[in-house]
Amino acid sequence: MAIICIILDKNLMNRELVINVTPSEITIALCEDKVLVELNKEQCQSGFAVGDIYLGKVRKIMPGLNAAFVNIGHEKDAFIHYLDLGGQFRSLQKVVDSRQPGKRGVKVETMRLEPATEKNGKIASYLQVGQTVMVQVAKEAISTKGPRLTSDISLAGRNVVLVPFSSKIFISQKIRSTETKKRLRQIAANVLPKNFGVIIRTAAADAHDVDIEQDILSLIERWNQAVGNIRKNTAPALLISEMSRANTIIRDSLNSTFSQITVDDETMYREIKSYIKIIDPQLEKIVKLYKGTVPIFDNFDISKQIKSLFAKYVSLKRGAYLIIEHTEAMNVIDVNSGNRTKAEVNQEETAMEVNLAAAKEIARQLRLRDLGGIVIIDFIDLHKVQNRQLLFNEMTQLMASDKAKHTILPLTKFGLMQITRQRVRPVAVQDVTDVCPTCNGSGRIEPTILLDRKIENQIQFLAEDRGVKYIRLRVSPYVASYLTKGIFSIRNRWVMRYKVWISIVADQSLGMVDVKYLSRNGESLIE
Repeated sequence: MAIICIILDKNLMNRELVINVTPSEITIALCEDKVLVELNKEQCQSGFAVGDIYLGKVRKIMPGLNAAFVNIGHEKDAFIHYLDLGGQFRSLQKVVDSRQPGKRGVKVETMRLEPATEKNGKIASYLQVGQTVMVQVAKEAISTKGPRLTSDISLAGRNVVLVPFSSKIFISQKIRSTETKKRLRQIAANVLPKNFGVIIRTAAADAHDVDIEQDILSLIERWNQAVGNIRKNTAPALLISEMSRANTIIRDSLNSTFSQITVDDETMYREIKSYIKIIDPQLEKIVKLYKGTVPIFDNFDISKQIKSLFAKYVSLKRGAYLIIEHTEAMNVIDVNSGNRTKAEVNQEETAMEVNLAAAKEIARQLRLRDLGGIVIIDFIDLHKVQNRQLLFNEMTQLMASDKAKHTILPLTKFGLMQITRQRVRPVAVQDVTDVCPTCNGSGRIEPTILLDRKIENQIQFLAEDRGVKYIRLRVSPYVASYLTKGIFSIRNRWVMRYKVWISIVADQSLGMVDVKYLSRNGESLIE
């Protein structure tokens, strides 16, 4: 297990990034002032993540949709629409074709670009069944849908985004200074080869010239690596993968305000430290190795908050609450004042107070659950126009820090607010839930009174049949207290009886009857 904890203080806000890595998956929790605001969960080495570049083979053309299905190795065929081919698809395909066996290959910087694709063209004019294409994952597989692809390929770095088959230099709109824009444009122009363009990110404004230049050169090297891998592979195949989600977040967010990065896995510790050394050597010293025995999510009070992620009801202060419903078509959030009562003359004031508190929590929940698509919010009715406008402005400001693309519409006369939010990954709630392993979906669990006997049987098996001398039991805090209570505790009796050392660790993420039997190194002893 590995954990990374990043503490960020910006505008008097204490931000923490806690990353829990297990052999099978990685969970990333972002907290602001100890409150969980984002949760990402992905399978380790699963592939098909946003940003991954693949060599795919066209499986089927759909003229009615003006789209095609492409095999990139995923269990479900990936989808690409005509508009996702990009303006320079012909040039990209020329490079791909030139890298086939027996071909010499062409370089982007020396080739003559092909004419741009038509805005209103047909996909059948560019793709045929069996054709090998170079594509990039734009959206991960969600529910029954396979990944969404694009051939408008780009490579993201810390300061810039490299765009092959382009000669344009775009600068983030958040960079206001004309002098800074001129400097950044000149740096990029001096480094970029022919037929390569960039999008200069906001972080570049405070970066050194040499760092920006190095960022561009490293991205060009990654592009050459991807193109070089075409000749070595047969579709479907992964050409280059996006860096881990943890490093991606660090890449996009790391700055001088980060105070601490704590990792409890030595391999991950070295990886993160090496990466930070490359992008910002001055911050290398903030990376530390965590050696605590308590689960890190419990230590940082993350486990309880993760459990609240799946709650239908979300409590607010002073009795108010939210009801969050997820459907296939949209997400619906209802704001309720609960049992709050005030004088009748202050109903408008009370409604406004509850709505403002709800808006803050809703902005958090959208990021936390990674809700995408259409979101309908039923606020408490407001009669004053200025209050409606104030609520809209507040929601807009609260959502400004959300990196997902979104659109917020003013309240309707019925008190409804409509939000559309981009979704590129599965909804967090859907992605991290499954059939209950404790009850197997039955809604019933084994008798708790028999739990200690069940644990003892497993300990006896491990100690006597397998010769295990050390067992680390991970159980719920309630079970841990029961097993360790008193001098002649159940745990101590087991130690004496079976001549095996037993360490009991309370884990808030486990259910009442869940038990994990681990070795000293954290490996499972029971398959």
